[in-house]
Amino acid sequence: MKISDRLQRAPLSGIRKMFDLAAPGSVNLSLGEPDVLPPEAAVKGMNDAAVKGMNGYGPTPGIMPLREAVAARYPGIAPGNVMITPSGTTALLMIAQSLIDPGDEALIPSPGFVVYGPHTMLSAGKAAEYKLTENDFQPDIDDIQKRITKRTKLLFLNFPSNPTGGVLNEGSFKAIRDITKDKKITVISDEVYEPFVYDGKHRSFISELDNSIVVNGFSKMMAVPGWRMGFVAADAEIIKDLTKMAYHMCACPNMPAQYGILNAMPTIDGYLNDVREIYRKRRDLITKRINDIDGLSLSAPKGAFYAFPSFSFKMSSEEFAMELVKEKLICVPGSAFGAYGEGHLRFSYAADEHKISMGMDILEKVSKKMKR
Repeated sequence: MKISDRLQRAPLSGIRKMFDLAAPGSVNLSLGEPDVLPPEAAVKGMNDAAVKGMNGYGPTPGIMPLREAVAARYPGIAPGNVMITPSGTTALLMIAQSLIDPGDEALIPSPGFVVYGPHTMLSAGKAAEYKLTENDFQPDIDDIQKRITKRTKLLFLNFPSNPTGGVLNEGSFKAIRDITKDKKITVISDEVYEPFVYDGKHRSFISELDNSIVVNGFSKMMAVPGWRMGFVAADAEIIKDLTKMAYHMCACPNMPAQYGILNAMPTIDGYLNDVREIYRKRRDLITKRINDIDGLSLSAPKGAFYAFPSFSFKMSSEEFAMELVKEKLICVPGSAFGAYGEGHLRFSYAADEHKISMGMDILEKVSKKMKR
């Protein structure tokens, strides 16, 4: 049998590639997988739901109490604007499959998360990378305007950003909003790291649902990535259309997990305040350690839990990452996140301070051998 051309063209994730290279005993700073414990209320709520027999099919857009709880958390939206999804990644593919017709174009950030381009391709569309500015990693507005064509239908955003840790500033927010409305381009705003902002504030396109769809999730928020639970906020009519696609993709989200998340929602802010301080300390540690290494440079990430330093060595980011693999440090080459990610490495600091320090010791040791 022959696999479809579009699936053959879709690349495997560079993040997973590096993860699979990890030898026993390696310091793995490649995955953005929270190492903190989930809220106790979430685990108890899921277990209780399973024991009580809530293990069958549920509503395709999610149980109404959870949709109501999400709507209550984000002012200006109603339960009809919310759909619970089996992960944020599934939500992104669902949106691409629902909105893109063959030949449509989508603008995707570079460096940016690894799924936007492949999801566009798998939906028979064409992806075009737009640059982020160096150091503060804002959308390059001039570059975006140059890349807009008559076929441009979607613009993907991701703030706080994976891999850069950037946070969208007010000027960028207004520019993206105005350009996309003027050109009738839909913004797909991936905001799964919204709870983790250390400097500045999060600016959400949830206030712009006439022209935007917002993807968020519980994997990072509640440290339950294996539960695969996300949500979408959109215009109520779009939610109805996405529900149709959701049925064909997965029928409904995980029922016990929804009740677990629902049980944790009333106390989630206290939990997040504690977790945010843990990540802030790790952010400060990894920033200092990287900037103490000759040949590397890092502006302190303002959000998420990734460091994306640049380097001045005469090699590609993949070559650099492979040299680190030899010394049992696993990170991700910047090129995995698009053409404009070259010259960078991505380290996750969703790891304890001891592991971060061990990783930075290896990075310093290897960097001393490099040619500049």
